[in-house]
Amino acid sequence: MHEAPSGGLKWQSLLLLTVGLILLFLLDIGLGSVRIPVEDTVRILLGQSVGNEAWEAIILKIRLPRSVTAILVGAALSVGGLQMQTLFRNPLAGPSVLGITAGASLGVAAVMLAAGGVATAFSIRQLDLGGSWMIIIASTIGAALVLIVILGISFRIKDNVVMLIVGIMVANITIAIVSIWQYFSDPEQIQEYILWTFGSLGGVTNQQLGALSLIVVSGIVFTFFLSKTLNVLLLGENYAQSMGLNIRRSRILIIAVTSILAGAITGFCGPIGFVGIAVPHLTRSFLNTSDHRLLIPSCVLVGGILMLLCDIISQVPGSQTVLPVNAITAMIGSPIVIWIIVKRRNLKSSF
Repeated sequence: MHEAPSGGLKWQSLLLLTVGLILLFLLDIGLGSVRIPVEDTVRILLGQSVGNEAWEAIILKIRLPRSVTAILVGAALSVGGLQMQTLFRNPLAGPSVLGITAGASLGVAAVMLAAGGVATAFSIRQLDLGGSWMIIIASTIGAALVLIVILGISFRIKDNVVMLIVGIMVANITIAIVSIWQYFSDPEQIQEYILWTFGSLGGVTNQQLGALSLIVVSGIVFTFFLSKTLNVLLLGENYAQSMGLNIRRSRILIIAVTSILAGAITGFCGPIGFVGIAVPHLTRSFLNTSDHRLLIPSCVLVGGILMLLCDIISQVPGSQTVLPVNAITAMIGSPIVIWIIVKRRNLKSSF
């Protein structure tokens, strides 16, 4: 493992990332199909009136929630991916590796595909519940059911590699069920579901943003308290047990926290990939450390920066077009992983 950077370098790195996050946050809010001067954008964010109610509504009700959501999504998925890569000591592990995201998708499919065309169309279009509480609740239930299955299996299996394989198999089962539902569903229902799978940062309202923020912040804080446990796990399970670490309890806690983070993001924003895999590698490469006391807050910042950048690109500044955020994260995340692999040549050195 790499040693943690010195105290001065650590704070310098965190400060640099924080400044980058703030600048991209302001840039993301300022860009859009409606051009709003930078000075007016800042005044609106500070609670001052600029004499243009339309601009104030655009900033406070559309762009600000979207930008905050982007930061939360990046932070949650990055921290979840970091935990999974450390737990399984696998550079390809991510927050969706145990099938939690697939379980959330299964819950949404149960509403959009299995509920029937009349119920789906009425609830989504007339009541405007698509991507809202109805979808969020269904996604949460689906993720919770898979989590219960995974935790139940974890009591019987001691090997993390076997757990990883079981998680992938559970994910395949849920994906197969969704595929069968799609096969027997109407084209209109399938279209609704496919649009949801593209992922979206703009569907979270101000009321929902409070709930999402509470879940993500709580999960990240709890993860930080697990930083010592995560550091010990990097030394190997046998060494960790010799130091008195309860491997089974630690594994359950890590899986539960990651599942809550990944399930919440999937429920509110749809399945968003690559961020949870790419950001931990990018952060390790940037800081040249495996110390989770530094990696966790850094992943929060780098994840937020990456998602804000993806959001800016997805909106195609200056036009009315909004690209699927899932496609943008894949286009950016994949080259990042490839670049790190080529640069470091041996990702396992961090595990």
